[in-house]
Amino acid sequence: MADRAAFASDAMQYAPQLYSAAMRMTRNSADAEDLVQETYLRAYRSFATFQEGTNLRAWLFRILTNTFINTYRAKQRRPQESELGDLEDLYMYKRIANINPASRSAEDQLFDLFTDDEVKKALEELPDNFRLPVLLADVQDFSYKEIAQILDIPIGTVMSRLHRGRKAMQRRLVDVARERGMIPADDEPATDTTSSEVPIHG
Repeated sequence: MADRAAFASDAMQYAPQLYSAAMRMTRNSADAEDLVQETYLRAYRSFATFQEGTNLRAWLFRILTNTFINTYRAKQRRPQESELGDLEDLYMYKRIANINPASRSAEDQLFDLFTDDEVKKALEELPDNFRLPVLLADVQDFSYKEIAQILDIPIGTVMSRLHRGRKAMQRRLVDVARERGMIPADDEPATDTTSSEVPIHG
């Protein structure tokens, strides 16, 4: 059983990370601040139930995520997984195959072509059920197991949503690349009926 007196020193160190995640969830600074405050309030009230020696950061992120889902996302239409559909494999991989191909994956090379703001925007435009796993894995570096515990979903679902969420982000970045003239505007991805997995890290 954890001591509430230790709450400030132990839990408050994660405030910047929680706020960053809250911004990606709510897309609004005022809502993000409210979400973090509500998270800490709930965490403080239930801190006595926290088992010392377990992952405090993951525990706080689970409260943050649950608070977002129950309080903020409930105000909006809950997105369905089918919103993304079955996305085609990333056409741009072929376009950047000549950029230092021996040392780095096409996925890594792709994201290097864009600014942080462009990548963040692609993340923020994902439906929540894909955005949250990608956020927790690729921004906050949680493991599959930790994400499954935070979101209360099976590990297989975590992996599926990560795969589809990342592909959706990449597809959006291809559109940005067309707008910037990095690939011809009239190029369209060819539909690939084979199963080709995008590497999943985490």
